[in-house]
Amino acid sequence: MRLHCIVEDAPTARRAAEGGATVIQLRLKDVPTVEVVERGGPVADVAREAGVTFVVNDDVDAALALAADGVHLGRRDLGKERARAADLLLGVSAASVEEARIGVAQGADYVGAGPLWATPSKSDADPPVGLDGLAAICAAVIVPVVAIGGVDASNAADCIRAGAAGVAVVRAVAEARAVREAVDAASR
Repeated sequence: MRLHCIVEDAPTARRAAEGGATVIQLRLKDVPTVEVVERGGPVADVAREAGVTFVVNDDVDAALALAADGVHLGRRDLGKERARAADLLLGVSAASVEEARIGVAQGADYVGAGPLWATPSKSDADPPVGLDGLAAICAAVIVPVVAIGGVDASNAADCIRAGAAGVAVVRAVAEARAVREAVDAASR
C-alpha cells in the first residue's frame, strides 16, 4: 500500500515498478470494458512480473477478466458487492470522513482519500481536503488510507506523517523512486 502508481499503459507501469511501486492501478476513464481488458493485459503482465499488486479502476468486469488482485471504485461506481464476492481487494474513494466510513461499511480494504491538493490529472475532482482532512479520514477508519491528488516527492512524507499508509500518484509516476524514498523515510 505504500506507493500506488496509477497508469494507462505498460511502459508507464514498467517505470512505476522499477521505481518501487507496491500497487499498479490501471485507470482508463470512459473506456468500454473490452478495451480496458485489451489494453490492460500488458499492464497486468508487468505487475505480475514485478510481483506488484495489480488493481483496475472503476470496472469489476475488467478486473475479473484480467485476473487482477483488486478493483478501485469511486463513490458512484457500482460493483462493490461483486468485488467482495469475487474476493477482490476493494479500494474506494473518499473526500470526507463520512464517505470513508461508508466505504468501509461497504467492505473496502483500503480508502483512497483526496484529493489532497488541486490536481490537473482529474478534471472532476472534489475540492482539496488538505492534510487536516487526510488526518481526520485516517483517524476515522480502521483500514489503510492512501492519499491521492497532487501528491509528489515534495509532499508524500507529509501524507504519511498525517496518518496515511501510502500515497497514490499519477503525474509523479515519472519520479516514483523519489516518492517511494520519501514515503519510506517518513514511515521509519
